[in-house]
Amino acid sequence: MSFPKKGKFFPRENGYNGKAEQLTNGGFVEEIAAALKRSLGDSRAGVKTVAAWTGANEKTVKNWFSGTYGPSGAHLIALARHSDEVLSTFLVMAGREDLMVAIKLAAAEQAVEELLEAVRQLNREEPGDTVI
Repeated sequence: MSFPKKGKFFPRENGYNGKAEQLTNGGFVEEIAAALKRSLGDSRAGVKTVAAWTGANEKTVKNWFSGTYGPSGAHLIALARHSDEVLSTFLVMAGREDLMVAIKLAAAEQAVEELLEAVRQLNREEPGDTVI
């Protein structure tokens, strides 16, 4: 069975250019590359760190940093798990900036709780002293 003459290619208005190139979909690749650079810098150590986080090959990760290609879904999840910059960028691209505010608020609450626990621990160790 063969393809009909008019059915081989997707129409150009859908963004398909007739070649097997990965399209950036509104700057996804560039935005993720910028987030990785903000988070880890543009160094070999950053590439190695991301490769360890995702299990991806270092050459693949270098392509992410350079903006040549973007991470797949599973790799993007791993990046968002480890990098607040990538998570924030993803949420902004998804139009869900409000979730980032909630995440930052939860992190601040956790930090305050840890600080209070440290103060309480100090009070237990030195019962005669008062904390102002």
